[in-house]
Amino acid sequence: MKKEIKKIVLAYSGGLDTSIIIPWLKDNYPGCEVIAVSADVGQGTELDGLEEKAIKTGASKLYIEDLREEFIKDYIYPTLKAGAKYENQYLLGTSFARPVIAKRIVEIAKAEGADAIAHGCTGKGNDQVRFELTIKAFAPEMEIIAPWRTWEFKSREDEIAYAEEKGIPLKINRETNYSKDKNLWHLSHEGLDLEDPANEPKYDSILELGVTPQAAPDKDTYVTISFDKGVPYAVDGEKLGCIEIVEKLNKLGGENGIGILDMVENRLVGMKSRGVYETPGGEILYKAHDALETITLDRETMHLKQMLSGKFADLVYFGQWFTPAREALSAFVDKTQENVTGDVKLKLYKGNIILSSVTSPYSLYDEDIATFGEDDVYDQNDSKGFINLFGLPISVKAKLDEKLKKI
Repeated sequence: MKKEIKKIVLAYSGGLDTSIIIPWLKDNYPGCEVIAVSADVGQGTELDGLEEKAIKTGASKLYIEDLREEFIKDYIYPTLKAGAKYENQYLLGTSFARPVIAKRIVEIAKAEGADAIAHGCTGKGNDQVRFELTIKAFAPEMEIIAPWRTWEFKSREDEIAYAEEKGIPLKINRETNYSKDKNLWHLSHEGLDLEDPANEPKYDSILELGVTPQAAPDKDTYVTISFDKGVPYAVDGEKLGCIEIVEKLNKLGGENGIGILDMVENRLVGMKSRGVYETPGGEILYKAHDALETITLDRETMHLKQMLSGKFADLVYFGQWFTPAREALSAFVDKTQENVTGDVKLKLYKGNIILSSVTSPYSLYDEDIATFGEDDVYDQNDSKGFINLFGLPISVKAKLDEKLKKI
């Protein structure tokens, strides 16, 4: 027997999809109450006027939840410490925003006694997986409604027509209908001319967090970032909260043309997709964190961590944040970060991030050993025996090959 749906909690952004979902739910689930939930993860002015809009389109009320600090501390920073980049490029801006949002939506749905949770993710995207895996982690019996998988609309153009029919105001039109996702960490752009990888992005018109390298100032900008156990806590010697750090570095990076990525990626659902990402502050933090690890991690730990960072990125991208595997990797990462403390000075110049200096009280770099000058701590004659032992398997194999040739 199908469960009767009387109260639905909707993940609501006020964008095209969720704007039309409220009246669609009211039409398709007669008599149901729709409660909208918007998560503030740094969208800024995109949240303006949402309550009035949600109520006018049929919601009984709107929650606006400030998740910015939780987002940075519990999702962004663990991923930064892991050095995780999906397919060695993407800094996971949309990926790790979904679990923090979905987790809060589940909490509200339980408190409200909701029968179902609805979202506006398409059947082609990754976000449907990220939302629903999080819902399953905290409310495995909860009904999930995903209109994009069942409704009559076949394209965003169809959605716009429906919105116009229902008198729903939109901040986009058919000509500027890029699919965007914005939060404290990044801004993504997909669709329209970007769907063809042969087309160069119209950077001058689409960039919002910064400028192109060509338009950046023709001068150096220096910035020093201080870390404690892999977590940034100060910029240019000034201790700042996590939100202030990301916002400050976004501004600095954006002004200098930092963090623009044009990428074709492999979606979880099997297709390739093309997107343009703006992550100015994130690029700076990753560069600084990587530099600090070069002097504070031993070789074996660093190489193992680099191997596992790709798997960490896959788990985040695939929506598997709340899994034993991701938690185990985070435990490993936290152990590696115990001595990742120190200062990194970077030079920003027209899209480039150039390392200027790196210092740490836990530095494993020993100038007395590394020097090309005279020293009393390293006996170069020791290397002969080391190479003989290290190369023993190679020598044994070579001798065997010679022996077999004579047979």
